[in-house]
Amino acid sequence: MKQQKKFNSEQQQEHVSEQQLTHNTARDFASVEELLRYDASQTQTPAAIAQRLQKSSADLPRPARSWWQRLFQR
Repeated sequence: MKQQKKFNSEQQQEHVSEQQLTHNTARDFASVEELLRYDASQTQTPAAIAQRLQKSSADLPRPARSWWQRLFQR
């Protein structure tokens, strides 16, 4: 009986590891940028860091308008 219990627990462990492998599907990315965008979309920024980023970027000047925007707004 003890051998049978051990066998069942080993089977359960194998079954769990197989399930984990099927849930962790591999992804192929065409470029590094695509990988980074995917990773950024899956990762949440901690609130403290987000606040620090907003505070530090608030003093930055606005980007200059492009040439075509300047041309059409005159």
